[in-house]
Amino acid sequence: MTEPLLAGIHHVKIPVTDLDRSIAFYSRVFGFTVEIEFPESDGVVRGVAGRVPGLGETLLALRINPAAAEGCAGFDPVSFAVKGRADVEAWAARLDALDIAHSPVIEASIGWLLVFSDPDGLQLHLYSWAAHGIDHSDRPGYGRAVRRGAEDGRTPSRPVPGP
Repeated sequence: MTEPLLAGIHHVKIPVTDLDRSIAFYSRVFGFTVEIEFPESDGVVRGVAGRVPGLGETLLALRINPAAAEGCAGFDPVSFAVKGRADVEAWAARLDALDIAHSPVIEASIGWLLVFSDPDGLQLHLYSWAAHGIDHSDRPGYGRAVRRGAEDGRTPSRPVPGP
């Protein structure tokens, strides 16, 4: 029997404390457009989902959940992909134009990385698919390849993206 395969990522759901503020932020930064709203039994909309240019069929969802938003502050559950260093630099310029604080361009484990936060403090990463070719595996917090033995039938994995 063949193992079933995944077909991509359906949606990324981000917890927020203020839905209108977060819709405005994700729209301004990423071009997010709301396509679906989720009203509760009291009729109040506490979540939305929609499209972001560049994410293909993957939806971005925002859901009011203050406890989860607080718990995720400072954490980076998702890294949005860009092609290369020039794209990371272009995003840095865009964030500058929007007056949004961000990290410098970082030589991360595999490629280049830019870090900034949404209104609830969730860290958002823009990470390049293009590799820089620099081995940071000896640095704390950076990824390194995991070598698997022939006995488990697996091939070596790729380094895990890190800072």
